[in-house]
Amino acid sequence: MLLTFVFTLLLHATGTLAFSVTTSDPNPSVPENSGVNLKCAYSSDFGTPRVEWKFKNMQGSQGYVVYDNKPTEKYVGRVDVYNGGLTFNKVTRQDNGVYSCEVSGNNGYGEVEIKLTVQVPPSVPMCGIPPTVTTGTRVVLTCLDRDGSPPSSYKWYKNGTPMPEDPSKFSNLKNSTYSIHPQMGHLTFASVAKTDSGDYYCTASNGIGSPQSCAKMLMEVKDLNTGGIVAGVIIALLAVALLIFGLWFARRKGYLPSKSKQSNKQVYAQPAMNYHDDADGEFKQKSSFVV
Repeated sequence: MLLTFVFTLLLHATGTLAFSVTTSDPNPSVPENSGVNLKCAYSSDFGTPRVEWKFKNMQGSQGYVVYDNKPTEKYVGRVDVYNGGLTFNKVTRQDNGVYSCEVSGNNGYGEVEIKLTVQVPPSVPMCGIPPTVTTGTRVVLTCLDRDGSPPSSYKWYKNGTPMPEDPSKFSNLKNSTYSIHPQMGHLTFASVAKTDSGDYYCTASNGIGSPQSCAKMLMEVKDLNTGGIVAGVIIALLAVALLIFGLWFARRKGYLPSKSKQSNKQVYAQPAMNYHDDADGEFKQKSSFVV
């Protein structure tokens, strides 16, 4: 009561009064492609009010449905505005979200929110199940239904048997390391063991239509083959050693071309003849060969 009184004083101080805006159905839920009536009632204190409707979808984007008592371009032909509400002729899954009825007039303001759920059955979920994993590793199996509205919840099955969400409550599963997130659809093994090998699949359901399942897939858990890894390394080293020996042996036997040795044979070059001008300006030979 004290908070209400303080809030009223603040509204008077700013010149804006909060008037009553209500709805008789804050959470309507209707099948896709059917009509729906979003109700918005307000007190007579508004006089002749200005009514606006806003819509925020599941991703958080917001826009006007009705502005200044008129449908916006996107909703023309789809909605009808009347004194006390808003009617959709036909809704689709894109209309899922929160609608705000905002009323202002005579220096007063009020609003109410209405969450609309458009009912859509689940589709066949997409499952991510690895065919082979190694013991001791963390493994996550995924399951996702993109169409269900309201959002689907998920169940996991192993070898055709439902897997409990909390295995610690069952004596035969006390050593299991898995956990299930029914809203996200994740099946997580903190440290997978060979006993976790088996056929897995999941189902998606939201209370609308029949549950849907993905195809079962085999997940096989294998031990890390350390012996095979060591053997592989040894074989690789032996192959390298054999290659080096083969090259050495081939070169030693002359099967591979060797580098050409520089010839020690000297090439005779005739010495240059030296000439110079004498005093008379004639050339004279200063040296000669005697045969």
